[in-house]
Amino acid sequence: MGSLPPPYFDFSQHSKNQDSSIDPDQLLKLFKSQQNYLNHFFQNLDLSQTLTFTQTLLNAKGTIYFTGVGKSGFVGQKISQTLVSLGIKSGFLSPVDALHGDIGILDPQDILVMFSKSGNTEELLKLVPCAKAKRVFLISVTSVKPNSLMGLCDLNVHLPLERELCPFDLAPVTSTAIQMVFGDTVAIALMGARNLSKEEYAANHPAGRIGKSLIFKVRDVMKKKEELPICKEGDLIMDQLVELTSKGCGCLLVIDEEYHLLGTFTDGDLRRTLKASGEGIFKLTVGEMCNRKPRTICPDAMAADAMQKMESPPSPVQFLPVIDQDNVLIGIVTLHGLVSAGL
Repeated sequence: MGSLPPPYFDFSQHSKNQDSSIDPDQLLKLFKSQQNYLNHFFQNLDLSQTLTFTQTLLNAKGTIYFTGVGKSGFVGQKISQTLVSLGIKSGFLSPVDALHGDIGILDPQDILVMFSKSGNTEELLKLVPCAKAKRVFLISVTSVKPNSLMGLCDLNVHLPLERELCPFDLAPVTSTAIQMVFGDTVAIALMGARNLSKEEYAANHPAGRIGKSLIFKVRDVMKKKEELPICKEGDLIMDQLVELTSKGCGCLLVIDEEYHLLGTFTDGDLRRTLKASGEGIFKLTVGEMCNRKPRTICPDAMAADAMQKMESPPSPVQFLPVIDQDNVLIGIVTLHGLVSAGL
């Protein structure tokens, strides 16, 4: 089955009721073996077949359906979901359910991709004539050749498999890894060919972190108006303790009469001032001790950019004042607020 010796654990050394542990050297050997088997796939994949397959999916006028049994079926479902997330019409068709009515969903403009390691899966072979009767374009993706599906489908793709990582060369672990790598790589190729923009991709993930990071702007997650912990530069520090602690921002935003941002004063600044000045803090104003050059951000910046700006050198911060083009304070975005929003 290949030039590499099959990886295995010596199960004879342990009884089922005896405590055992993983040998780190043996584990490393398994990972290296899997890497070699995957390299065999990459080195022997027929790129012309893959190009034809990818172009066929790109040109599809109908829906791209995937089918498979067992682990290959799970791979088909995952790849179908990936295509849907890219805005490509796709779905998974269970071969068993298809023979009991679900095949009615197929249309002559559709494509049916059949994943099978052996190419001799009984359920798929039974599905083929029924799918042909619906006049769909059939594609087999298999790893063993020759096989029965190859002679029945309109297009065949061979995924080179040296052997399974399983010591008995039976459990489908390397073959399913190859199927997943192949399908996901083709999906990204389709993404590029369709010129999918970040905005279009985000629109398909509105509730997840991906979508939020690409859709949400600072104005969507910032605190504003009465939520802002504001004060004037002439205010005494000790008179602003309630404002500093009650708004949940960990800071004071120092403004003038026209709401221009003059600086910030944090709870960390309070501790440092108290340590340095002692009782003298009762006479100090916020303006005397505030940071006159805080990091800021505009309301139209992406929320993800705000997160990055907070974490940037020389040291991370917990908030960013939000100002307009005239340096007028309009809000504040906090790290806690970004995390709470799922970013």
